[in-house]
Amino acid sequence: MGVLRLVLTIIFIIVCISLTVLVLMQEGKSAGLGAISGIAETYWGKNKGRSMEGALVKITTGLAVAFIVLAAVLNISRF
Repeated sequence: MGVLRLVLTIIFIIVCISLTVLVLMQEGKSAGLGAISGIAETYWGKNKGRSMEGALVKITTGLAVAFIVLAAVLNISRF
């Protein structure tokens, strides 16, 4: 049981570091002057889910779920 806890802790640390880096890599959601000029209606605005930024959002969501699950599992195993 101690080895499993050690492995889960190492995975948890890797997920924490990866999540931090991915959140810092993403652009801010502030509209700025782009919303005034209608830049959201361009090709890049419509296909944002297929771009690198869309992939970062999906990976961040997956890592956030993994973070919550691992935190719960590591906390339950204390009792």
